[in-house]
Amino acid sequence: MGQWPIFYWDFRDLATRETLLELIEPAVEALGYELVDIDYRTGGNGLLRLYIDKADGISLDDCERVSHEISTLMDVEDPIPEHYTLEVSSPGVNRVLRKPNHFSDFAGNRIKVELKTLHEGRRRYVGRLLGVDGEEIIVETDEGTVRVPLSSIHRTRLAPELQAQRNR
Repeated sequence: MGQWPIFYWDFRDLATRETLLELIEPAVEALGYELVDIDYRTGGNGLLRLYIDKADGISLDDCERVSHEISTLMDVEDPIPEHYTLEVSSPGVNRVLRKPNHFSDFAGNRIKVELKTLHEGRRRYVGRLLGVDGEEIIVETDEGTVRVPLSSIHRTRLAPELQAQRNR
């Protein structure tokens, strides 16, 4: 019996998440921002968190602007039947890499990759993102170079090395 994941999406949440991405992404882009990712959690303390970015970075004013516009959109479309909190944030230093161009843009950076299923006997990889080749990313790990199909990726995040870790 495998270990239970700390956090998971059930199929209803996945469908809702994809629906939310389809609804929200064009609106965020129309405002001049990139929708990097969303977190959507259901339950008593429902949460919809948007991670946005633009070339010169994100300010509090940017977050407020997107929050106001998306709040209005969500009120009109009403895709979430329960109470939730809307938050808008920059992607941060451990940003999610979700789109193929993210993998190109962040080549050379250290990443953590979580897979949907086992790949070469593993479900997680940590290493330097060397780039994208067709439908695969190339990651240099301590054990060697691995090619991971984009279709098998559950979630990838930047995993910057902290200065204290490098000095050990």
